[in-house]
Amino acid sequence: MELIDQRAKKIMEECKERARAAGLQFENETLEYIVSNRDLLELSPKNMIPTLYDYWVHDVEVLKEYGKYKLYPTNPYETVINSRPAISFYNSDNPDWLNIMIFYHVLAHIDFFQNNIHFKHTWDEDFVGMALADKRLIASLRNQYGRWVDYVIEFARSLDNIVGFYDTLFHIDYPFDKEEPSAIEYYFNNFLQEELKLPQHQLFAELGKYNQMIEEKGEKIATTTFLSEITLRYPEFDAKYKKFISQMKQPSADLLEFIRDNSPFLKKEKNEWMKTILTIIRNTALYFAPQVRTKIINEGWASYWHDELFRRDDRIHSHETDYARVNAYVTSISRLGLNPYAIGLRLIQYVEELAEKGKLNYEFQKIESIEERENYDKKTGEGKKAIFNLRKYFSDFTLLNIFITQEFVDKHDLFVVGIKPDFERQTVQYYVKSRKAEDYKKMILDALYHPPYITVDLDKTSEKLLYLVHNFEGKQLIKEFVPDVLVGIEFLWGGEVNLETTEIIADRPATPQEKPKYRYQKVLWVCKDRKVTRRNP
Repeated sequence: MELIDQRAKKIMEECKERARAAGLQFENETLEYIVSNRDLLELSPKNMIPTLYDYWVHDVEVLKEYGKYKLYPTNPYETVINSRPAISFYNSDNPDWLNIMIFYHVLAHIDFFQNNIHFKHTWDEDFVGMALADKRLIASLRNQYGRWVDYVIEFARSLDNIVGFYDTLFHIDYPFDKEEPSAIEYYFNNFLQEELKLPQHQLFAELGKYNQMIEEKGEKIATTTFLSEITLRYPEFDAKYKKFISQMKQPSADLLEFIRDNSPFLKKEKNEWMKTILTIIRNTALYFAPQVRTKIINEGWASYWHDELFRRDDRIHSHETDYARVNAYVTSISRLGLNPYAIGLRLIQYVEELAEKGKLNYEFQKIESIEERENYDKKTGEGKKAIFNLRKYFSDFTLLNIFITQEFVDKHDLFVVGIKPDFERQTVQYYVKSRKAEDYKKMILDALYHPPYITVDLDKTSEKLLYLVHNFEGKQLIKEFVPDVLVGIEFLWGGEVNLETTEIIADRPATPQEKPKYRYQKVLWVCKDRKVTRRNP
């Protein structure tokens, strides 16, 4: 692995000038390395961060990639990491014309990293430097504690796999800046409905009583009197109101953070070093979380700009056919599976087209005539402005959820593929299951990364018991993985661990012709003294 030569660096700097002229924004300092396929195979398990801490699973992944490469050799074009300065890697087999296209692709990625709101908490950090410091710290802990360091890393990483960090990232991206609800608002909107769970007629009766007091005494006196009566009837009201305000301002702790900060086992002086490892694993996960949430829009953005800029570049001369072949390979729509480059690119182009014609407004949404909708064109010239707003504020979920419409699905002939067995030929058949936008949208959204939502039941948790609740969202946990994860959590907590979850049970049909019926069943997993049992709660 070595830095690109001065001739290639000059080409990169020229690409920067053209990209900035087109509206992309990024810091001037960048590092570019030429790497071999072997280098890429060794860096991939570390998310292309050369300084990331060492861990045995990385070595296993490298060996696995070597095996794949022998059977199916590939030639990756590039990869880029969100660091300060941004670092990108280019395959040593790339010709110059291809590197120019790739430079534009990489610069668009860097623009996305440095301007999308979901990456905001990474903008001021030198993650490569932080990773190097973490790597040295873990190496020193290995010298002191030996294999126990790798046990803790493994347990922490298994925890990381079931933590989504959504609440944490939401509070990082959108700091609390709303006005606190008044005590009277909390009483009617939360206390009566969520704490007391009053039926609707009692809620309306209470609201009517308050409104009558306002008519008789005025709002200020009525509110003071009413709150005094509430306190007499419900002595716990003030404490619950203060707790509610506090929770609004603070994100609920994710499972990894909760165990790190509250585990009786980790609070012991001899085990304090383990908290350091949990912090490293968690910080690394938080740093990479935005990339997981923006895979499709990020690749679509980079594909849009490499096409937009490279086709205007005079250095494309005599390589038009080569470029067309490479670009089609990268951005063609997959009929089976999901190509994030293809869907992201076409959604961005679709939004640009809608904005250019003035279709991103309520006036257009009210039009019912198909012919009038097709011919609607205000020629606003705001297409680029619209897609730059996408780049700044959107994630994969918001992009897909808002802009996968029936018009978009029909325009690109998209559909959901079904699979059915062909018993005669001993194979399977693929068929068009649906061309509806809602079905296609659901298929794509279901393919997004979505870890299980697991919370801590504080009422049932004690120093000797950690009680976890899996909030069922239609997908059950992978039962084969549950025991190993619970054993790791039991070690980190220092006591029994219970996990309450829901499983989908298939009832066997009475006859072969009938389809099985499915039902939900509550299940409690219990891990005590490294023995895991499964029972009905």
